[in-house]
Amino acid sequence: MRGGLAPVLAVLFAGAVLVGCGRLASPAGGPTSTPSPAAPARSIVALGDSVPRGTNCDCTPYPPLTAEAVSSTSGYPVTATNDSVGGYTSSDVLHQIDGDRAVRAHVGGADVVEIEVGANDVGHTNSCGTTLSCYTPTVPQVEKNLTTIVARVHELSGGSPVLVVLLDYWSVWLGGTYAAAQGEAYVATAQELTDAINTAIRSVATASGSAYVDLRAAFKGPSYAYDETHYLSDDGDHPNAAGHQKIAKATANVIETALHVH
Repeated sequence: MRGGLAPVLAVLFAGAVLVGCGRLASPAGGPTSTPSPAAPARSIVALGDSVPRGTNCDCTPYPPLTAEAVSSTSGYPVTATNDSVGGYTSSDVLHQIDGDRAVRAHVGGADVVEIEVGANDVGHTNSCGTTLSCYTPTVPQVEKNLTTIVARVHELSGGSPVLVVLLDYWSVWLGGTYAAAQGEAYVATAQELTDAINTAIRSVATASGSAYVDLRAAFKGPSYAYDETHYLSDDGDHPNAAGHQKIAKATANVIETALHVH
């Protein structure tokens, strides 16, 4: 977590009892007190595309897995609401958070909001093929939309602390051996386009004081050199069960670090 919000957010899970819509009040016994069993659950809300939705996995996707992991570490109940939608672009998520009352209510009461979107904005098309310059003009709009989405999340929180977590991609197109089967030009363009989208996501995280999860490192190692095929479902595009477990672990670690959960 970057920026001045971290000290305030730290109490969300470290020795604080949340009341109302997931908001906080300090327990009388201080940070080492045992939380009341009746304390309301902390809430994680997920926004984005088919990755957090769990498309083509037939498994539990990473948002509820993240909640389970953080709950296990913190000792507090943590719920997950998955408002992601397969096929969504950054513009779709922006429209959703502006116009869907249920989603606005979920976000407004959340302690953590996970956002993963942008790959569909630059999805592979037959007309553009592997021409990188055909896709890159879209990247600034993704960054602009994501910046506005993060701002909307904070507006909906009504001034209460909320941790925004931005996740990037191991590949915005097919990955692993599935990408390799498309040829060297496909692999090269996919890597460069993923660089561009991930850089935009990371830039928004830095500028907005949001947490950031590097899923390319999670799937491909710190040098991005490993083959991520074993984390992909049979469409070569979406995570399988092991992939969602990997994302959940990486995301929970980021949340726990940001909120000083031990």
